[in-house]
Amino acid sequence: MSVIIILLIASISIAALFLLGFIWSVKTGQYEDDVSPSIRILFDDAPKKTTPKS
Repeated sequence: MSVIIILLIASISIAALFLLGFIWSVKTGQYEDDVSPSIRILFDDAPKKTTPKS
């Protein structure tokens, strides 16, 4: 029975750490830009500059 209590405390602690990490990432603006990642792939990269061979 004591093992169940230890596992409950450990799992609740880990869940609390993940919740705090998620709240921290939302407050620091990690999820602010939700438009450009989906359309960034549509734009071509800038062409590479090549030097003429002489």
